[in-house]
Amino acid sequence: MFSDQSRYLFNCGEGTQRLAHEHKMKLAKLEHIFITQPVWKNIGGLPGTALTIQDVGVPEITLHGPPGLEEIFVATKRFVVIKDLKIHMAECGVNNILEDNVMTVKYVPLLRIESFANEVDIEEGENIAGVKNSEANAIAEQADACTSTRSEKKRRRRRSKSSSSTNSTSEEVVDDTDYYAHEHSGGRTSPNLVSINSQQILQEIKEKGTSMTYICRLRPRPGALNLDKCVKMGVPPGPLLGKLKGGEDITLSNGAVVTSKDVCEPDDPGPVFIVVDCPTEEYLDSLVNNDELKKHQVFAKNDEDLACLVVHFTPAVIVRHPRYKKWIESFSPSTQHLMLNENNTCMGSEAVHKIQYKLNLLNKDLFPILGDQGTQVVYEASGVHINKKQRCDCKSESTTQNDLDMNNLSVKSRPTSPVEPYIFPNTFCNYHLRPKKGLDRTAELKLNTVEYVSETMELDGFSDVLQKLYQDLNEMKKRLTVRDYPKILFLGTGSCIPNKTRNTSGILLTLSENENVLLDCGEGTCGQLIRFFGNEIADTTLVNTNAIYISHLHADHHIGLIGFLQGRRRALDNLGLDKGPLYLFAPKQIMTWLNFYDRCFENIKSEFVLVPNGDLLFDKVVISESSKKDILDRLKIRDIRTCYVKHCPNAFGLNLTNRDGVKITYSGGYDAFREFNPTRQRL
Repeated sequence: MFSDQSRYLFNCGEGTQRLAHEHKMKLAKLEHIFITQPVWKNIGGLPGTALTIQDVGVPEITLHGPPGLEEIFVATKRFVVIKDLKIHMAECGVNNILEDNVMTVKYVPLLRIESFANEVDIEEGENIAGVKNSEANAIAEQADACTSTRSEKKRRRRRSKSSSSTNSTSEEVVDDTDYYAHEHSGGRTSPNLVSINSQQILQEIKEKGTSMTYICRLRPRPGALNLDKCVKMGVPPGPLLGKLKGGEDITLSNGAVVTSKDVCEPDDPGPVFIVVDCPTEEYLDSLVNNDELKKHQVFAKNDEDLACLVVHFTPAVIVRHPRYKKWIESFSPSTQHLMLNENNTCMGSEAVHKIQYKLNLLNKDLFPILGDQGTQVVYEASGVHINKKQRCDCKSESTTQNDLDMNNLSVKSRPTSPVEPYIFPNTFCNYHLRPKKGLDRTAELKLNTVEYVSETMELDGFSDVLQKLYQDLNEMKKRLTVRDYPKILFLGTGSCIPNKTRNTSGILLTLSENENVLLDCGEGTCGQLIRFFGNEIADTTLVNTNAIYISHLHADHHIGLIGFLQGRRRALDNLGLDKGPLYLFAPKQIMTWLNFYDRCFENIKSEFVLVPNGDLLFDKVVISESSKKDILDRLKIRDIRTCYVKHCPNAFGLNLTNRDGVKITYSGGYDAFREFNPTRQRL
């Protein structure tokens, strides 16, 4: 939300930092971040966004939401260095109100009604409100993530029967290492860890299950002075106009009285908008029976109290629930409803598409057109939106801008369901609260693919160089033998922080048709998969990812892990599969962070089995022969080894040999490579 003085952010998922950088969002004015529910889809971008806010000089930020949110910054303090930004946690009780010079905010906590868990057994296949079983399963998954009180019988996630002892011993890991100490002067320091008391509070909040709703009202504003009316009533220029604008009545030199209300527009009492997130059916009772929310529905005593806008972070399956739909219908017909959930298809970035279209001119095999079909494509020459399916297979290398078939360059931008008249915004869709203009789609993100190609082809001499490149590549192909596997897909190559065209570290290693290993997992890695493959192929790719390797514990190499694990779980549910957990090869100290998150926010530990990198050292393998054989058989590889590398504490390199004897060596720390080549510079 933008005002002249301030910025307000509601929820902060993975990729917020990167999109803010690409779209030049001025975060220097950001003062408040409101979180509806403490789950990764809402808070996964907080560490990275906090770093950006700190870098632009913001001295302090206030978090709003369920208690304990600020502890995530304590838990990540070892690998996310926040030193110049003060983070405050607002008191968000029902009797507390945020008031500043822009708006007032009331907090409405929605509580989970546990009795619902005894009434509906989603796992046994009941169809809720006519929704698909896979969508009903998603409700169960989210309920499981938010609480540990559901019975084990009703949990869909199955912990692996073959969990190794490494997972149990990892419970005892306590890590107070500062992973950036080698970059500081004065030696290493030991960051504070989350206290036992704070963890107990967070666990209680997780057990209770709270989702925060926000009722926001802009400050009242006096009506604007209508100069035309002033002229008609004979008010001369000067101080009398100021008095009228300030609400005073005046007397003219001829004795005529002019009242303020005669020449001013009606006062603006301040529009009301509501931000709501109803995660599962268990929260519906708390939502529909809430008296504070009813004050802004058709039950409102005054028209000025009617909500002009409701922003729904509520999952699509709950939006379609009869009780939720009835609750929506209890608002005034003038209230508009903005949906921000999985039905939104736009992933927010133009830059990644723009660079890919340009690179695709060089080689269609190395740089295929992205499979993400979530953003509108517009053919600028005609202004006509094209709605045929975008092809991921491109023209031959000899394609020029005149050969492009625009019918093959379009994507969908609106969900096909539900059909209710809700607003499904794309990036840069605006809703103007003041002055009251309502919905504005004119600035929505669109892809002008012809422009991207044209501006490249029009560069002096580019066409000739391109033709020479095609000739060289064709000659090279005649001399090369290309294996089908392994394949390497660079999902992120950026160092330290993402930029608009390069995400943080993540490499997908495809060993065979049904076997993937992910090498490092920076923020937004799961989203990068979806951008590249599109939703359907991305689901298959996620399901076939049976191992993740984390080289070291700098945030840009592992902060996307939770989102990736959750993305894989959703893909398994979408495809109706139950493959069990994946292997997580990582420094064992990562469990301090993952244990904390699992205990205090969402259940994630059933999604992986930890194999500490230190147990696979090439000269000192600790893991048992039987356990290693199970790993090799599961991943369909011949060998896997690690070694220490010079970068930061607990940093490792990896050597993996596939069944054809091809060896792949990887180190996520650039310092290690500089040892072998001192002239190599950081990219």
